Amino acid sequence: MSRLDPRERWLLLAVLALTAVAAITRYVGGVSEILAFVVAGLALAGQAWIVSNATERVGMHFGSAVTGTLQSTVGNLPEFFVVVFALQAGDTVVAQTALLGSILVNALLLLGLVLIAGSLRARDGIMRFSARLPNDTATLLLVASFIIALLGLTRFSSDAASRHGQTISIVGAVVLLCIYAVWLRQYLLSEGEEEKQAQTAPGTVRQSVAGPLVRLVLAGLASAFTSDWFVHALEPSIRQLHISHAFAGLVIVAIAGNAVEHVVGVVLALRGRNDLAISVVKSSVAQVAAFMYPALVLISLLLRSHLTFALAPVYVGALAGTAILIWQITGDGEATPFEGAALIGAFVLLATVAAFET
Repeated sequence: MSRLDPRERWLLLAVLALTAVAAITRYVGGVSEILAFVVAGLALAGQAWIVSNATERVGMHFGSAVTGTLQSTVGNLPEFFVVVFALQAGDTVVAQTALLGSILVNALLLLGLVLIAGSLRARDGIMRFSARLPNDTATLLLVASFIIALLGLTRFSSDAASRHGQTISIVGAVVLLCIYAVWLRQYLLSEGEEEKQAQTAPGTVRQSVAGPLVRLVLAGLASAFTSDWFVHALEPSIRQLHISHAFAGLVIVAIAGNAVEHVVGVVLALRGRNDLAISVVKSSVAQVAAFMYPALVLISLLLRSHLTFALAPVYVGALAGTAILIWQITGDGEATPFEGAALIGAFVLLATVAAFET
């Protein structure tokens, strides 16, 4: 904490206190569920602030590529734990919709908010950033959509391949992991020059990277547990309001589990760190679609329930449509408030459809 100013130290202590209270309200009986929900939400917001602050400082040392990948890895821990616990409990619907929701919330809602924040901050109203990562993310998402679409078609046409969905999912998972590894290596190596510039930029204040890295990892781990407490406190409300499982997984759980990325991406865009903001969002989308989802397909073989790529047609269409939208909107390296609003509008429509699903 020696590198933090007095205000940041007090905020850090407040977040630690909120996290402790959230844990108490989760595991001590007789506590109001509404109180547990509010405290967990405040703790998540505080942890998101820590990750945002640490991400920006780490970015001064490693550049947007490494930092965005690191932050998305830490930020995606909540989804990983939620899916593992859901599969172990035998709830494959929650597991699948939580993963799909994480992709769609980040690619539509969060990216839309980031584009609006970044473009409104720009003097000419146009947010500019490197176009390579958005295009690569769209490619990875389209490849994942291709595999999911194939399984969906075989499943609902009841052909011979539909009886081997688990095997096809395993092969598809291995293929996606290999493609992701090739892309990640190429992406990180190609950004080496940017990282050197970030380390030697004139006027850059050199500080130890150890402190921000520790805070980044610890806050990400804490958010994994806090997200579970948040969702657990929300479950009674879902039952009382008769919300569909699809809406809960695709919207509520996804937004809660991605709270860290939401705050980090928007804050970075408001500060003019456009490439880093886009990297945080797009790295998370690419990682869930092409790394975490296939990895969990393989991990689920050791759990009570097995995860596959077989999704309902409406979700296959949503995933493919999202890939095309982000390629069209961000592929030129520029964005306006109109384009950000278009992404948010698409998410609102998707949420409305999910609300009427069973």
